[in-house]
Amino acid sequence: MAQQGSRDFVKYSFFKVSPEWRRLPPGERQYSKNEFADVVAEFSDRVTMASYSLTGTRGDVDFMLWKISPTLEAVNELLAQLNRTQLGKFLGMSHSYLAMTRRSPYIDPPVVPPSQGGTERVDQHQHVGQEGASSTMRIIGRKYLFVYPFVKTHAWYQLSNEERQGMMNEHFVIGHRYPEVKISTAYSFGLDDQEFVLGFETDDPGSFLDLVAELRESKVRPYTLRDTPIFTCVSKPLRVCLDDLG
Repeated sequence: MAQQGSRDFVKYSFFKVSPEWRRLPPGERQYSKNEFADVVAEFSDRVTMASYSLTGTRGDVDFMLWKISPTLEAVNELLAQLNRTQLGKFLGMSHSYLAMTRRSPYIDPPVVPPSQGGTERVDQHQHVGQEGASSTMRIIGRKYLFVYPFVKTHAWYQLSNEERQGMMNEHFVIGHRYPEVKISTAYSFGLDDQEFVLGFETDDPGSFLDLVAELRESKVRPYTLRDTPIFTCVSKPLRVCLDDLG
């Protein structure tokens, strides 16, 4: 069913710097970092962004930009300008995920045929602050962000709405045992290779580890086709992320 109202594009861009950049004279490296950061700052009124260092957490990524924008053109223009910078000549985008926001289909009460005319809704339990209640996304800014693409099996989509809702209710109950972990779900159907991109913000990596371990035992788990690669990201100002490059 088509959704109405404001929706955002969500883009996770993971960058890896070439070793040749580290061999440049210090002055050239500093200039390239300043130029790159200045371009990002120019788009601050059009694109909501957060930067993360992955130095020490992944071998194929150095830093990541999480971007949220009401238009795809703004994201396109930002990345195009970054490509034209001096640092951009030495950067590869080792992973890239595009998605959009939408309201989760599993949090609304189901519509049932009324006995006489019109429609009526059946009340069901709703958790306070339940994930997916809005078609917009907000970056909280906690110390750690865990990101991964997600694909469900074909069998999942052949289940009835009632079967899927029941398993997702269990999923929500488990998630709400870890209120310190905030999830941001974006949807990629038809936009990118994955179906969802999941981001989890927290100040305690151990809580996220325990949450994922518990979710492995849920009834919905067999319907997961792919949920890798997984990225552990450390929140830092962009200029600090760039300093981590060398």
